[in-house]
Amino acid sequence: MPEQVTLTIDEREVSVPEDTTILKAAEQLGIKIPTNCYHDYLTANGLCRLCVVEVEGARVLPASCVAKVSDGMVVHTQTERVRKSRRTILEMLASTLDLSESPDLQEYIQEYNADPDRYPMAEKRQPEVIDDNPMYIRDYAKCVLCWRCVQICATDAQYTFALNFRNRGFHTQVTTYFQKPLTESTCVFCGQCVSVCPSGALKPKREWLVEQGYSPEEVMELTRPQRSKRTLTGQQNQEMNR
Repeated sequence: MPEQVTLTIDEREVSVPEDTTILKAAEQLGIKIPTNCYHDYLTANGLCRLCVVEVEGARVLPASCVAKVSDGMVVHTQTERVRKSRRTILEMLASTLDLSESPDLQEYIQEYNADPDRYPMAEKRQPEVIDDNPMYIRDYAKCVLCWRCVQICATDAQYTFALNFRNRGFHTQVTTYFQKPLTESTCVFCGQCVSVCPSGALKPKREWLVEQGYSPEEVMELTRPQRSKRTLTGQQNQEMNR
């Protein structure tokens, strides 16, 4: 059994097993720390940095989803330094991405008084919608690079390894190996990647077609499994993109 340790979070004491993360220790006190890349059933990587907290004696702000507790630790989750860090991250995300279908991030923007227009000269990520299969679409203009889809497709659940990253920095994007269409990849269309996407970057194709104004009959026709990529990128796709 892991040894119990006692720490203080926002001036309240809590005792938890020594292998507990700060995020989970805070949850036991009913303290909500914002997250984006974190998911309860996926490996925590501390990518988005929205969950940073201030630990007395520490030089940097650790990501609470991966930082483990220690005995006597004193944690603050809402200092000005922490709030400014979260606010800046939210503003940078809003300056480059379409967050219209990211409800949690929209809520955090309001909570932390973030200004989505703080960087008016920022370059937007605007890759074209990828429509290469009858099951779902990929709209990476909405992708927040949380890794969830990549993780669940790999060793966290499916062991399919259809998704990966390409490029670096601003140009980083989730893709398939060798940028092949999903129908030519190892994808088995289980839909687990869609289920964990927090931003609308991955969406069932039927839902997307309805949003584009197509009738139920047209939606059924366009999502028949036997329809090929060539068929879907002809006149009908041109009509979709008008």
